Amino acid sequence: MNFWQPSPSTNFRAIPPGAPFFFKLRSPHYAIGGFGYFVKQSIIPAWLAWEAFGAANGAPNFPTMQHQIEQCRTAARRGRDPLCTIGCLMVAQPVFFDESEWIEQPRDWQPNIVRGKTYDLTFGEGKRIWDECRRIATEKRPAVAEKVMRWGEPTLILPRLGQGIFRVTVVDAYNRACAVTREHSLPALEAAHIRPYAEGGEHRVSNGLLLRSDIHRLFDQGYVTVTPDYHFEVSKRLRDDFSNGRSYYPLRGTRIAVPEDPSARPDRELLAWHNLNRFLG
Repeated sequence: MNFWQPSPSTNFRAIPPGAPFFFKLRSPHYAIGGFGYFVKQSIIPAWLAWEAFGAANGAPNFPTMQHQIEQCRTAARRGRDPLCTIGCLMVAQPVFFDESEWIEQPRDWQPNIVRGKTYDLTFGEGKRIWDECRRIATEKRPAVAEKVMRWGEPTLILPRLGQGIFRVTVVDAYNRACAVTREHSLPALEAAHIRPYAEGGEHRVSNGLLLRSDIHRLFDQGYVTVTPDYHFEVSKRLRDDFSNGRSYYPLRGTRIAVPEDPSARPDRELLAWHNLNRFLG
C-alpha cells in the first residue's frame, strides 16, 4: 500500500526500512487501526503512484486521488505542479483491524502531533501497542503473525514486497533510466522481472531490470536478454521472425547500467536462468 503525502519535498526519516508502521486514525477515533512494515520513501508523479498501487492509494480511482491531493495542498501550491509529484511512504504486508479490534492510541499522544511519532517497542506505550498488534495479527492473519511472533526483542525484518513497491523500488534503483538505452522518459519505462513472478520469481529489486517498454516486451518474449556479466544480447530470431530489429542490433554486446547499491544489482543466477529458459539464442 502507499501512504502518500501531498508535498513532494518531505524526507521521511522517522523509522528505518523494515520497522513496523502503525496506522493511527484521527478524530474522532483516536485509535490504531492496523500496521504494516515500512519499506521506503520515494518522490514520484501521482500517475506513477496510481499505476503502481491503484486503490491501495486509498482512492477508488485516479481522479479522486488527484482531488484528494489538491484538497490537502495549501492554496499557494495548488495547480503549480504540472507533474503532480507527491511523497510516497510504501508499506508492505499491511494488516487492517476491524473496528472492534482498534487499539487505544498512545496515551501520551499530544494533540499537535500529526505523524512521524516513534516509540521504542520494548517498553511502555510502544510495547503495549506492538503486543496488541501481534495478538490481533495472530487471530486475523496467521501467515503474517508467524513472522511477527518469531520476534523476541523487536528487530527489523525484510518485508515481502508487492508489485507496486517492486515497481517504484526498481525505478529508483536505476535512477529512473532504462538499464539498456539510458532513456529517462519515465512514462516509457517499466520494471521487468528477470524470472517472472508466475514462475517463482520474487518482487525484489535483484529480480528486476528497468527497461524501456519495447525492450521489456522483447525481454519477456526471449528476443533479448542480459548476460550474467551484465551485457545486452539480441537474438537472431528477431530478424528471422520479423525481418527487422534494426533499432536493437546496434545495442548488442553493450554493458547495461546497474544500480550503485550492490544488493540491488541484477542477480547473476537469475540472469543465467533467463538466458537458459527464455532467450531464443
